[in-house]
Amino acid sequence: MSRSVLLLLALLVVASGAASLGQDNQPVPRFEDYRVKERYEGKTAQPLLATRSDRQFRTMLREAAREKPNFAGHYVLTAWGCGAECLMGAALDAKTGKVFWIPFTICCWPDNVESGMDFRLDSSLIVFTGSRNEKGSGVYYYKFEKDRFTLVRAIEKPGSN
Repeated sequence: MSRSVLLLLALLVVASGAASLGQDNQPVPRFEDYRVKERYEGKTAQPLLATRSDRQFRTMLREAAREKPNFAGHYVLTAWGCGAECLMGAALDAKTGKVFWIPFTICCWPDNVESGMDFRLDSSLIVFTGSRNEKGSGVYYYKFEKDRFTLVRAIEKPGSN
């Protein structure tokens, strides 16, 4: 191979590696880093309406119970509008019916992003893009573990606070 072809290949390898790093050169969390092994195949349980919020949004939660798990092996992650380009939601445990609320709303995601949330059935990672509770803006990586959403990494857009 010629030197210029080798140089081009080297640049492509470096560029592809940089794409998986944040602005601080730290690796960006990936879905495969948070794999779950379990995949619940049974019927989704009806939501347990234990809190005021559960009861207030019972229709949305009951509709979610008609779905199969789509998040973290045995949860149905559901979201609905809470204003113009704003989402709120919860994870419904398909096995038990317990409801776990996303601890903020998400809005104002960029035009090139389909929704403010990205998640997978085989991963406990969820990626929120936009503004949490209409404050700041960025990409926020959370893991769902031990019945709660825990921030793993935030890459905030400069000057968005």
